[in-house]
Formats: sequence, structure tokens, C-alpha cells
Amino acid sequence: MIAPPRNAMTVDVEDWFQVQAFAGTLRREDWEGLERRVEANTERVLEAFARHGVRGTFFTLGWVAERHPLLIRRIVAAGHELASHGHGHEQVHAIGEAAFREDIRRAKALLEDAGGVEVRGYRAPTFSIGPRTPWAHAVLAEEGHGYSSSVFPVRHDLYGAPDAPRGPHRPRPDGVPELPMTTVRALGRNLPCAGGGWFRLVPYPLFRTGLRRVNGAEDARGIFYFHPWEVDPAQPRVAAAGRLSRFRHYTGLGSMMARLEMLLRDFRWGRMDEVFAAELGN
Repeated sequence: MIAPPRNAMTVDVEDWFQVQAFAGTLRREDWEGLERRVEANTERVLEAFARHGVRGTFFTLGWVAERHPLLIRRIVAAGHELASHGHGHEQVHAIGEAAFREDIRRAKALLEDAGGVEVRGYRAPTFSIGPRTPWAHAVLAEEGHGYSSSVFPVRHDLYGAPDAPRGPHRPRPDGVPELPMTTVRALGRNLPCAGGGWFRLVPYPLFRTGLRRVNGAEDARGIFYFHPWEVDPAQPRVAAAGRLSRFRHYTGLGSMMARLEMLLRDFRWGRMDEVFAAELGN
């Protein structure tokens, strides 16, 4: 019997107050005064991965690495791939090419200094690489990155490139390969099957069916992502945020860890650089 494909398990390491849903409510200049919970939450994730023998990729903010270097070392010591989520969690299309280059250069240096390993992978905050950033993949290559996992081929009010290829591809010859977020094709459109808020909102059996379809009928490898704050139902509440933002952020936090444990048991998982070794030339 042929074993099912191994999927990529990824974590976007950022704190609860850095999410795009709260960008219009919590000022960036106030971040330093807010309670940091990212280290304890990431430790919970590391413990869960260890229980299931899973190694994954941690797309980590330079902002976090600058303040929690010991956490970065623990991620690397546990055998996980250290990758970049940029520095300040700013949308790529909003800051432009020059600021993007400065942001990823700063993050890469901080992560490599803390972790003692080369950082090759990159994921844009809020999947903000797409049609509005045709220069992004070339800039990533010029700054020493080896791949991007930043395009989500869905239609969404905050992000998405619904016309992008659903599988690994190279958007431009002078840029890095793109490993897009996982979708399933249904009802004439791409539906998300990659984690995040969708994973907390839909019934777990439905999500499992979708990923099994990707692995089985499509014989493709999936990419799953989540954030450390998603396993923290006790995090502070931002009452001033809009109703939709609060719904997206807080729904399902209490059951997230149990659902994650089921997911870790039900599928085979690995690091991005291992699962997609052929595409990356590893």
C-alpha cells in the first residue's frame, strides 16, 4: 500500500496584537506596552509537535526574534525549519518595494543571528503577495531567500489571488519559487484548505475530507498554517475591534488545540524544505 503524501506543517509566529484584524484598532507604536504571550504559546505548540513526532516550519517575525532570541534557539534545537514572516507584520503591497526589501533584510538578519541557521523560506503577512506586487519574488531572491509561501489562490476581502496557480510554480524567472497555500476545487471556485481561521470555523471532519481529497484524488501535498495565539483562549479581548474582526479572531480558540492534536494524528507532516525538496532543489 502506498503511503499518502506528507504535508507541510507551518506556524506563523506572531503575537495576538499583531494580527491584521486589529491593525485599525491597536496602534503599532503601542505594541511594546502590550502583554507578550507569543513565547508561552509557541512553547505549547512545540510541546504538541514533540508529542506527535512532527517537525514543521516556523515562519517567524523578526520583531519576535529580536525580543525572544531564546525561543528562536529552541525552535531550531527541536529540529524545525526557521523561516521568515518579515519583521513588522506589514502588508507587502501597502509598504512598497523599497520598504519590503528593508523589512525582509532586517528580519533575516535577526532570525539568523538568533537561530544560528540560514533562513531560506518566507511568508508574507496576511498573504499580501499577489498581482499588486509583481516585484516581490525577485526581491526575495536578491535578498537570499530560497522560496516563498505567500500566495493564497482564493477570493477574500483581506487577501487572495484567485487566478494564481494552485500548485508550486515560479512566478518570474529571476525570482524564488512560490509554494501557494492549499485549496480544494469545488463549485467552480478555489476553497481554502490550509488552516488559519477557516480551520477553526468549519467542522473538523469537513476540513479532514478536503485535505484527504488533496492528498488522494489530486495526489498533491498540502500546506497547513496556524498561529501561536490560536491555541490561547485566555488572551486579552480587544473590545474596540469591529464585530467581524472579533468573530474571525476569537471563534474556536477554546477547541483549537484539540483539533490540532487530531490533525497531527490524522495526516503525515514535515518541514516545508523537506516536503517540497524537489521543487527547491534540496
